[in-house]
Amino acid sequence: MPEPLIQACDVTKSFALPDGGVFTVLEKINLSIYPKEVVALLGKSGSGKSTLLRILAGLIPPSSGEVIAGGKPVRGPNPDVAMVFQSYALLPWLTVLENVELGLEALGLPEAERHKRALRAIDRVGLDGFESAYPRELSGGMKQRVGLARALVMEPKVLFMDEPFSGLDVLTAENLRGEIAELWEQGNFPAQSILLVTHNIEESVFLADRVIILGNNPGHIRGEVIVDLPRYRDRTTPRFKALVDHIYTIMTNPELAVREPAPARPTAQPSARPRLAPLPSATAGGISGLLELINERGGREDLPTLAGQLQLEADDLTPIIDAAVLLGFARVSGGDIELTPIGAAFAEADIQTSKEIFRRQVMANVPMMNTIVQTLRVKRNGAMRGEFFTDLLDEHFPPEEARRQFQTLVDWGRYAELFDYNAPEDMLRLPEPEPARAEE
Repeated sequence: MPEPLIQACDVTKSFALPDGGVFTVLEKINLSIYPKEVVALLGKSGSGKSTLLRILAGLIPPSSGEVIAGGKPVRGPNPDVAMVFQSYALLPWLTVLENVELGLEALGLPEAERHKRALRAIDRVGLDGFESAYPRELSGGMKQRVGLARALVMEPKVLFMDEPFSGLDVLTAENLRGEIAELWEQGNFPAQSILLVTHNIEESVFLADRVIILGNNPGHIRGEVIVDLPRYRDRTTPRFKALVDHIYTIMTNPELAVREPAPARPTAQPSARPRLAPLPSATAGGISGLLELINERGGREDLPTLAGQLQLEADDLTPIIDAAVLLGFARVSGGDIELTPIGAAFAEADIQTSKEIFRRQVMANVPMMNTIVQTLRVKRNGAMRGEFFTDLLDEHFPPEEARRQFQTLVDWGRYAELFDYNAPEDMLRLPEPEPARAEE
């Protein structure tokens, strides 16, 4: 095992009561955070999650025990961490840029360096163009992005997140969870590890590698559950649902011992390579147009009525519907098509946000897109001939269909800004970095 970044060693926290008694919030907490992992602290209200986070951050001292960071006891604010708060904690008289620069200014960095790093962090969280805005001009989700940028700009060893999504509406919270997961999976996250405090079981399974479960009265560690799921995580898979159900059972039965869930049931290995499922022949523009149309009609529409009004044959409309279902944007039942929450969010979003949503959904639901992107990422020049991928597709489809599948992948990948494609050269390339990042 690598050396832990942060350790809590027999940490206990008590507060004196007015009548002379003592109230113990945490008792004998032993916890280690290692590099390259996301850890969730999961517990009910009153389990001391936020108190433990603040002790680890050095914001309040333990009553007994100690916190170790970088091999040394923590005796004040922990320089190895940065925190994202539930309440945003922005200074209303400062602009977005000034709020993000605040911690760097406290470190005494020169103005030019502060400015460069803050702009890079703002771009990373999708707030380009809002540098001069004040907090009062921002939505709750945008304020939380500022809080995230302010923490990431410090490039901490561990990013602490104290229930960062609980004050947001459902769609905004879901969007931010997905973006943080995507940033983490890209491999260039500005922190070595993440410690997330939450009371949301599904959120912990979606984001974490380990879920530490706290008990109450006083707060103590009941045990941990390892999340044995590959990234990017699909909430619809049986294993995801099984882990959520397992943790829910633990949380609702305080006396139950915390044990690892039963391993995923092994499946028989096929003698031949599993075949790829064909992608529907639909463009990203066609999918987007269909979702926007259905959204304008209340999010649900009768399919025969829709086809008649659009004067489209079933062969023309069906691939677009199939693509929307495949990407998780819609569901079909009883002759009706209905938008999912993420489909409605996509239909209502601005162009940049819609691209981000499309990117997440296509990476989560199209295995061949993952193959293309990962191949480009491991190449030093970030480029590969399209023929390489059509050869892979030829193993699963006839030559003409393989070429059509490739064209669909190119269309979706371009829209999602996952890669560029030069048709005359038959060359795929990772997108050029933004100017602000190119200066690094």
